Amino acid sequence: MSWDAAPIRLLGWARVRESRYVTICNVHVVVSASQDAGYREIINGSDMATPDGAPVAWMLRHLGFAGQQRISGPDLMWALCERCAAEKLPVYFYGSTEATLQALDEHLREAFPGLVIGGLDSPPFRPLSAEEDAAAVGRINASGAGIVFVGLGCPKQERWMAEHRGRVNAVMIGVGAAFDFHAGKVTRAPRWMRDNGLEWLHRLVSEPRRLWRRYLVTNTLFILGAARQLLFGGK
Repeated sequence: MSWDAAPIRLLGWARVRESRYVTICNVHVVVSASQDAGYREIINGSDMATPDGAPVAWMLRHLGFAGQQRISGPDLMWALCERCAAEKLPVYFYGSTEATLQALDEHLREAFPGLVIGGLDSPPFRPLSAEEDAAAVGRINASGAGIVFVGLGCPKQERWMAEHRGRVNAVMIGVGAAFDFHAGKVTRAPRWMRDNGLEWLHRLVSEPRRLWRRYLVTNTLFILGAARQLLFGGK
């Protein structure tokens, strides 16, 4: 999957409101999927999976997908918002907090004056009742959005999208921390760090208490799994 092909395919689905979901796979997602059969099924069942994170793209290149680029959630969301603004194709944002969504709304409207934002929905941080969930789906579908950006975090957002394929009439894309980045709530790594696979280090330094265990464990498991697969051909 390339930066040329991915947006074209996604916009093609979005224009006709096809119910699909897209997983953006960083090291944390890959390791989680390797350990949890149910989650692995969700990732494998997605309509598109992109390598978010230089190590994942690097592994794909070494496994025969020459030239595979990193296609990250924040970058993909920004590129799609730009194209949707040009086409007047409505988008919807589901996840995060009211404050983050308000800041995100302001920043996106400033960057893309033509962007049609069909809605911004901050669900409660608990399981929704059947009635609440049906109401959320109704709001999304009534907005006419072709793309729903989902920012619930891994693995919640992937599970939510899989559960709602066939109910939400739009392309759902799990973009993780993209809402925080584009709302200006979290500072993103400089371009040189992103280009050299060091964005994780920037995030770790920025939020050490929250992320140290995740990066220590998942990065180590990814390195071990990658080495085993490259050396012995293991799955």
